[in-house]
This record gives sequence, C-alpha cells and structure tokens, in this order.
Amino acid sequence: MKRNNRIRRACVGLFAAWALHDAEEYLTMAPTSREVFSGLPEQLPIPEEFRERGISQVHVNLAVSAMGAVVAASAASGVRSGGRSTLFRGGLLAFGLHGFTHIASCLVAGRYTTGVVTSPLVVIPYWLWARRVLKRHGIRPEDPKAVVTALAVFPALAGIHALVRKILGEGSLGPEISGTAV
Repeated sequence: MKRNNRIRRACVGLFAAWALHDAEEYLTMAPTSREVFSGLPEQLPIPEEFRERGISQVHVNLAVSAMGAVVAASAASGVRSGGRSTLFRGGLLAFGLHGFTHIASCLVAGRYTTGVVTSPLVVIPYWLWARRVLKRHGIRPEDPKAVVTALAVFPALAGIHALVRKILGEGSLGPEISGTAV
C-alpha cells in the first residue's frame, strides 16, 4: 500500500506543483509580457502585436486554464496507470524541463521573468522527487515515448496560445501604452 501511496502522490503532485507554479504565471504574465516579448529575438515566431503590446490578463487566464486541463489529464493518467502512462511521464518531463526555461529566460533578460520564482522552489524540486519515486518503484521516468510526449507539449502550448488569440481577437492583446502601440 505504501508503494501505491507514493506513486499516487507523485502523480497528483504534478497537478499540485503546476497549480502553485501557474498561480505565479496568472499574477505576473500579463503585466510583464510586453517587455519580455519585445526583447525576444526576431527569429522567434512571436506575433508583432504581442511584441508591441504583450498579452491581456484574459488571454493569460484562458491559456493557463487550458494548459491546466492538459496537466490534469496527465496527472489523472498517471494515477490510473500507477505512474506508468506515457502521458504522465511525458508531462512530468516537460514540466520539469520547462522550469529550467524560466530560469534561463530570467538570466538572459537580466531581470525577473514570469515563473522564475516558483521554478527553483516548486517545479524543479517536485520533478526531481517524482522522478526518484518512479525509479524506486521500477518505472523509467524517461524513455523514447515519454521524451516524444514531452516534446509535443511545446507545440501544444503554442497551439493553445494561438487558439486563445483566435477566440479573443483584439482582446488577446495587452493595453496600448500612452494611446499608441509601443
């Protein structure tokens, strides 16, 4: 029974850790997005209006909530499979690695960027702990299928933002600065 409890906690923990981390994103993404997007390399496919105005709080709310549904499905799949499902293990890998992208973006920007506070305090420690739990119970946290699943999260996230942009139209954009786009 102890084995099942640890694995169950690791699986449910994915959603719990995501919720804590994304609370920071709910609070900080919209207000910091214009400055972050405008500083990204031109080669990245960021719509020009996002670079100029950032994203609105409504956009953040919808996109983060949609991603929450994906994370909840991943965690539930882990609970059902005892941590063995590819969806859970891929979601776990993507979540852990994405914590490092928050830290890297902060270092590149030379200032606070959304998600950087909870990445070293919640995301990465949870990920390392959950990986240990799976390994102790004979489950490989990463295999080729889990890696492919994890890699699929990044275009899925871009797709979520594109869908939210399509749904909201102008409402997806942050406020204009001083009456003109900056």
